[in-house]
Amino acid sequence: MLGTIVVPVTTASTQREGLGPRLLLALALLSATAPIATDLYLPSFLEVKESLHTDATSVQLTLTAFLVGVAVGQVLWGPISDRFGRRLPLLIGSAAAVVAGVVVVLAPNIEILIASRFVQAVAAAAGMVIARAIIADLLIGFAGARSMTLMMTIQSLAPVIAPVIGGVLAGHVSWRGVLGVILAATVLQLIMAVTSVPETLPTEQRATRLGVGDLAGRFRKPGFLAYVFTQAFAFGSLMSYISSSSFVYQRVLGTSSLVYGLCFAVNALGMTAAGLVAARLSRRHVHPAHTIRVALPVLLVASVCVLGAVLSPMPVLLVVPLFVAVTSVGFVMGNSAALAMEHTRDAAGAGSAVLGGIMFLVGGVISPLGGLAGDDTAVPMACVMSISAVAAVGCFALARVFASRNPEGEAAFAAPTTRP
Repeated sequence: MLGTIVVPVTTASTQREGLGPRLLLALALLSATAPIATDLYLPSFLEVKESLHTDATSVQLTLTAFLVGVAVGQVLWGPISDRFGRRLPLLIGSAAAVVAGVVVVLAPNIEILIASRFVQAVAAAAGMVIARAIIADLLIGFAGARSMTLMMTIQSLAPVIAPVIGGVLAGHVSWRGVLGVILAATVLQLIMAVTSVPETLPTEQRATRLGVGDLAGRFRKPGFLAYVFTQAFAFGSLMSYISSSSFVYQRVLGTSSLVYGLCFAVNALGMTAAGLVAARLSRRHVHPAHTIRVALPVLLVASVCVLGAVLSPMPVLLVVPLFVAVTSVGFVMGNSAALAMEHTRDAAGAGSAVLGGIMFLVGGVISPLGGLAGDDTAVPMACVMSISAVAAVGCFALARVFASRNPEGEAAFAAPTTRP
């Protein structure tokens, strides 16, 4: 039975090139909770606002609640998976997400919708944090960076497809129907967890007790934290765009929900392509830090160009630099996660929890800021994107300083820049 399978962490397993396609696909789907549960219903924001008689900021809080819930959930599930293994917490969390999804669909007002989205996120976070921990259980170094990037690239197909589907659905079904599709996705995630994900943390390697010690220990690792915040602020720049995109495209630029979905998909395709290139670079043993060092300045310059476009008489000019900014994030996310996880191998679940928790907490705080000035301007979005990019660059610079002082933390990447 699959429930009794344990994949031991051996030298051979850590030296292989990557995960099998079935497991990689399952982990990608499980970790795609956020894009599936957010991007699919972004085109319905205006309908939610009108249907529940609320305002744009309150509707954006349904997104914020989900992101904060994901952050809280990962902090909970990470240590639990270090103590009880990966598989059982994954199954419990996935099942609870399905139950919460039913409440989301039936929510009678904005308050219950916000609350149920939070609970749904806390439960679904199990798949996100445990997926990264499983990769850390099985792989190190460039193989881990490649699989981490590939997993994030596969999951990034969700924002490619979801807005297009959401745009089509928004014109034909109610916003509750769109949330019903999200519920169906969580059911599929549960099925994949049951059928495709084995146990990867042997009993003898599990934490002896459940507590906050391992979590607290992650905050005594400055190199780890610097990479975590590099990813978090890059993600924050992305979330500023995502949370405001529906209003920016449909209100500021005057497009239809379908056109908005197509534009969103093009941007997500850029991020997906970047992830594939980043995975290829990892296969060629290009250090993840080299890739990030190039990508972050591009993100910063593109974000400033977005700000310049929205302040100009032709805000439609923001389309090109926005694409470049979103694409550059694809080079940062998987690589920064892989570098962070190399610094927390003694407690991969707790490390994954802090990594994901901080990332989504930052994203949750940042995401509503783009709507503070109303839904008819893109200036706040562009400002937040630019500030987040500056913060990401600063955190990465600190990470490299700490890495130079503690080279053992990234010893797994001590290989030639390219294969001979």
